[in-house]
Amino acid sequence: MRHGNKKLLSMTFMKMISISLLFIGSVALALPKAVVYRTPTCGCCIKWVDHLKENGFEVEVINKRNLNPIKQVLGVPSHLKSCHTAKIGRYTIEGHVPAKDILRLLKKGLDIKGLAVEGMPLGSPGMEYKNKLDPYDVVSFKKDGTTGVFNSYHKEKSKK
Repeated sequence: MRHGNKKLLSMTFMKMISISLLFIGSVALALPKAVVYRTPTCGCCIKWVDHLKENGFEVEVINKRNLNPIKQVLGVPSHLKSCHTAKIGRYTIEGHVPAKDILRLLKKGLDIKGLAVEGMPLGSPGMEYKNKLDPYDVVSFKKDGTTGVFNSYHKEKSKK
């Protein structure tokens, strides 16, 4: 009987692991595809794409020489423009926005147009360089142009 109980317990454990793996896979499949627009010569954009993939996103990359028309159509405010633009679900993502902020946005389903990181701050995803960490904000923006700080990074470093 004891041997039978161990075998039953082992089978139950294996079923639980299988179900867990299926659940994890279905969560990953639930993420919307990221369509990233970038210029063909930008290396940091590819590093940011890799960052998205490492965080469970399926990514399609579209190379364009001029991104301004895409940024305009997707509603990126001119003062928040960066080197690449993505469409993820119903949201526009501009620049080196960390995947954890995109995931938080998708989970909350906020009524905004998107998120942006202005410029190319060192230490942001895709802009890693040695141990340099520029302070930066992830900014939310709405269709009417209003903005707000969604998250901040490395601010404590700049207070010294």
